[in-house]
Amino acid sequence: MALTTAFTKLFGLRHPIALAPMGGSAGGALAAAVSRGGGLGMLGAGGGDPDWLTRELPLVADSAGRPWGVGFQTWAIDVEAVDLVLEHSPRAVMLSFGDPSPFAERIRAAGAALIIQVTDVEEARQAVDLGADVIVAQGTESGGHGARNGRSTLPFVPVVVDLAAPVPVLAAGGIADGRGVAAALALGAAGALMGTRFQATAEALVDPSAVKAILEGRGQDTERSRVLDIARGSRWPSRYTARTLGHPVLDQWRGREAELAADPRARQDYREAVARGDLPPLPVWAGEAVDLINDVPSAADLVVALAEEAEEALARAGRQ
Repeated sequence: MALTTAFTKLFGLRHPIALAPMGGSAGGALAAAVSRGGGLGMLGAGGGDPDWLTRELPLVADSAGRPWGVGFQTWAIDVEAVDLVLEHSPRAVMLSFGDPSPFAERIRAAGAALIIQVTDVEEARQAVDLGADVIVAQGTESGGHGARNGRSTLPFVPVVVDLAAPVPVLAAGGIADGRGVAAALALGAAGALMGTRFQATAEALVDPSAVKAILEGRGQDTERSRVLDIARGSRWPSRYTARTLGHPVLDQWRGREAELAADPRARQDYREAVARGDLPPLPVWAGEAVDLINDVPSAADLVVALAEEAEEALARAGRQ
């Protein structure tokens, strides 16, 4: 069967799969590979660093040959970053974590589809009011940043689907194989947005040590916390915590976030330990479905394999 949905029709995609625009690790080569595989590749622009964008944008704009997009951490960007991206004519721009209203009309006026990621019902209502073309409903199983007080993917996605109809919704959080894609479709979503699974691909901008940790990681090894953001001096808003694999600093400061934030010496110790190589340079962002990841394929091949597995899962469900 062909997995044709409102999302695939909107962008002319072969498969209802999108790459989560993971800041820094979803570079141009990865986004292009996902698009070539028939999904929607999205560049992880993060806070909109112009040097990074200048290097990575041409890689996807010139080589994807298919629809592609860019995703921002909305709280960290300015109009100049959005304009730089729009100059390259992306098919879509995704805004996550923060108020999308200052940028929504600018994106639509440039002819790009507006994708808004939401982590709670209030954000979903705002996305509908702003006229989002696609809404991503992110559950708390997701790797990287998400809602401190959010909801799990299974109950959250149908709520957003019902609230947003007829706007297509993508499910995100805890999806790492084709069965998860099939489950997203069964919940009423028009596709799945996947992050952790695509970190373990040949094109991802991820340190080999992080890939190794993902391949060896287990869902119970992940933890959602603000500790590592505080230790790193990150400006992430407190309403968004990050799910990572285990880390020595988590063990040291768990439950003592306020104390860590008030201790500049502790944060200096963290920076010095990273500089010495005693700690990894970045946390290993990973979702609860990390157990399902056991290889490092090309992202284009992975998209096709995920779609085939999803088709098989839905066919099996239909026979039962």
